[in-house]
Amino acid sequence: MAKFCVSCGAQMDDNQQFCPSCGAAQNAQQAPVQPAAPQPTVAQTATGGKSKMAAGLLGIFFGGIGIHNFYLGFTGKAIAQIVVTFITCGAGSIWGFIEGILILTGSINKDADGRPLVN
Repeated sequence: MAKFCVSCGAQMDDNQQFCPSCGAAQNAQQAPVQPAAPQPTVAQTATGGKSKMAAGLLGIFFGGIGIHNFYLGFTGKAIAQIVVTFITCGAGSIWGFIEGILILTGSINKDADGRPLVN
C-alpha cells in the first residue's frame, strides 16, 4: 500500500518516518493524505512559451508586415496589418511598432492560445 506525506501529499515508502520532499515528520496516528494534483514547476510553465522580447522586437522592427502577430498566433490580425501597410504605402506600419512597444511593456502579455509570454 502506498503511503503519502501528511503535509505535502508526496508518495513515500511505507517505512519512511520523514517525507523526502518536504522533510515533515510522519505521525502514524494521522490518516494518510491523498496526493494533490501535481502543480507545474516554473521550468515547466516557461517551457514552450513565446518570448516577450522576441515578439516585442519583431513588432518594432517588422510590425508593418505583422511578423510579431504571426509569431504569437494571431494570423488574421497579421494579414490585416500587411493589408493596411500596403494600402497606406507604409504609414500603417506604425500599428505594428506601437504593438511591439506594448508587448515589451507588458500591456500585451498573452499569445493567441491565452498562454502568458515568458521573459
